[in-house]
Amino acid sequence: MNKIITCIDGSTYANSVCQSGIWAANKLDKTLLLLHAIEKTNQSSSEDLSGAIGLGARSSLLKDMAYLDEQRNKLAVEVGKDMLTHASQVAAEQGCQTVEQTQRYSHIVEAILDLEFEARLIVIGRSGEDHDKGFKNLGSNIERIIRQAHTPILITNKEFSEPKSFMLAYDGRETADKAVKRIIDGGLLHGLTCHLVTVKSNQNDLADKFKQTENLLIENGFDVKSQLLAGNVFDALMDYKRDHEIDMLVMGAFSHSKLAQIFLGSNTLKMLEHTHLPLLILR
Repeated sequence: MNKIITCIDGSTYANSVCQSGIWAANKLDKTLLLLHAIEKTNQSSSEDLSGAIGLGARSSLLKDMAYLDEQRNKLAVEVGKDMLTHASQVAAEQGCQTVEQTQRYSHIVEAILDLEFEARLIVIGRSGEDHDKGFKNLGSNIERIIRQAHTPILITNKEFSEPKSFMLAYDGRETADKAVKRIIDGGLLHGLTCHLVTVKSNQNDLADKFKQTENLLIENGFDVKSQLLAGNVFDALMDYKRDHEIDMLVMGAFSHSKLAQIFLGSNTLKMLEHTHLPLLILR
């Protein structure tokens, strides 16, 4: 539980992911673990196409394809090593005391889950290098990580700047209360202004729990700005975010309320698509 697992690849989010990981490692005084995953490609090899010889394909061409596949894999390894080395140098220059790097030959989700026992936080871009131009392709990886990991996850966007504030959407449920506890105990968000918001509902004790949560955060040293919102959940949260120049969104993972669904589950992509802010998901 002492490492900030930071997923580095060749996407347009790579620099933001790196800077976010460095910020978190320095803030928590933890080891920065840079991870590069080399996923198995769907490129054909001579073995895959051996049956094509019977259809007139020349074996020499199939061998050439196999050779190109081998060279492509070697280049992927070297490019990954270069990215990890550069990210390590940047991290050291920015004050990270301990930086580690690892290269895994697996899908990024499997690589993360394999290393999760060491993790305090997982940092990943909202889209990988293969999905920069296809936003809908993001969903499966991000949702799999959120559902399967037991560690807080920071999903970054293309531009990183050190956050000064965060918005916590509170719905009065157990997952929201756990998120508040993680915020208080975790340390990552200490010193940031907390915008505590909720959207009015039929839940009878929501207003009382909301006030109790506000007091709890204040008692633990947070500068809290609280507000009960009205109207459509998604629109109300987006309007508040825009009007108050929020730097980061924070949410507890997986209750079944409409509020949680705005951030997670079937509406994860909608939330990420409509904001350029980093999203911290607390388990």
